[in-house]
Amino acid sequence: MSQESIALRAAGISKNFGPVHALRGVEVELRSGEVTALMGENGAGKSTLLKILNGDYRPDGGSLEIDGRPVEFSDPSDARRAGLRVIAQEPEIIAAVSVAENIFVGDLGGVGFNRRALIERTRTELRRWGFDRALRADALGSDLSPAQRQLVEIMRAVVSRPRIICFDEPTSSLGDEEVALLFSLIRQLQDDGVAVAYVSHRMAEIFQLADRITVLRDGAFVGTKRVSETDHDDLVRMMVGRDLEKFFHRDRAALGETVLELIGVGNEHVTDVDLTVRAGEVVGVAGLVGAGRSELMKTIAGDYPATAGRIVVSGEVRSIRQPSDSIRAGIGFAPEERKAEALLLQRSVRDNAALVVLKSLARWIFVRGRAERALAQEYIQRLRIRTPSSEQLVGNLSGGNQQKVVLARWLATKPRLLLLDEPTRGIDVGAKSEIYAIIDELAHQGVAVIVVSSELPEILGVSDRIYVMSDGRISGELDRKDATEERILALAMNDISA
Repeated sequence: MSQESIALRAAGISKNFGPVHALRGVEVELRSGEVTALMGENGAGKSTLLKILNGDYRPDGGSLEIDGRPVEFSDPSDARRAGLRVIAQEPEIIAAVSVAENIFVGDLGGVGFNRRALIERTRTELRRWGFDRALRADALGSDLSPAQRQLVEIMRAVVSRPRIICFDEPTSSLGDEEVALLFSLIRQLQDDGVAVAYVSHRMAEIFQLADRITVLRDGAFVGTKRVSETDHDDLVRMMVGRDLEKFFHRDRAALGETVLELIGVGNEHVTDVDLTVRAGEVVGVAGLVGAGRSELMKTIAGDYPATAGRIVVSGEVRSIRQPSDSIRAGIGFAPEERKAEALLLQRSVRDNAALVVLKSLARWIFVRGRAERALAQEYIQRLRIRTPSSEQLVGNLSGGNQQKVVLARWLATKPRLLLLDEPTRGIDVGAKSEIYAIIDELAHQGVAVIVVSSELPEILGVSDRIYVMSDGRISGELDRKDATEERILALAMNDISA
């Protein structure tokens, strides 16, 4: 089969939800043996398009063809029978059964299936795709890490030998090793002539993997380009309709008092950590996955109490044994897993924004609704949260706007220190720029900020100083003017010769 053969063509695809035009005349071609990246800001229509390809939605207009033949999908089973699989960003795992049963769910042959044979079959598949060191066929779903859960979801798709496979932000929960395994798998799929669609906000991944890039904006098709014919700035212009002349909004603010000082802080997650951050300073924390960055943030926030050393906040030694202690110390914490750990997805923007300051909004035991609505509206306007109203369910917002709601909650407490763990994870380039602007504004207002990020350009762009972690320890400290990606990586890998 030719590399140029079109496995899937979506022509003039439109989808409306009431008065909202989610897709308008979208054109996409997926070619056998190629990776086509689908790019666009949150709300551009990528997820809606994938749901149409998966049979979750039926388009209101346009047509789908596979190998030149018209197809219509009533549900996901139709798509699977046609050889098309979509790998969701948030995998569905059955906790009480094995990895093998999770991978082959729906293909177990009834209650009398041979479990031993299934385990061996799974081990064979794991070896074939290079996942055998990352997953055990007999491990329980309940014991899997977020990264392993995502790998199970990927395996579930590839064992069915699809002709067309679509990945939706597949690396959002993966570490560097798992990302390398995924890229190797995708290249195997290409060698087998599979057509691949790849959705990601991470530009580096796109330029490493993709052959072509199709850009959507506001539900409409903007264009398709070969990777060799475009660059980062060109893609940003296509996605947001403007130049991001100053993508990282960071001008060093005047520094004030030392807001946080860690002296030999340790517990089962981190060891002998010394760290300072001053008012008006943005401090970055870098390191490889598993280095202890998130664990350090949770230690400061009281989720993982320190068992050694001292935590000093504005000159006062504080005992931070639980999150309420850190809140009283003037510390706000936006965790990496905002949906699981920070947001009440089935509650409104108003409820989420006011959650930590309800006591201050109450008269006697009753929360004053007017005051709560006023607070929510203040931060909707200040942070430019795109929502129909403060009563909108947070679960219905885009990732960037969800993150702004988390920030609103902590800004309402007037924090001395704000901890941001992967604040732009899963967020499009336009929303990232807005988050960076908020961080810069907070620093100029005298707030101390610590940012954890896996994206080195982001750490370099927003930070005044950078601490690098390795194996739960601080392995080095760099000033903004001295920091480079190479120096950060050398410290992250404890490569003292670099």
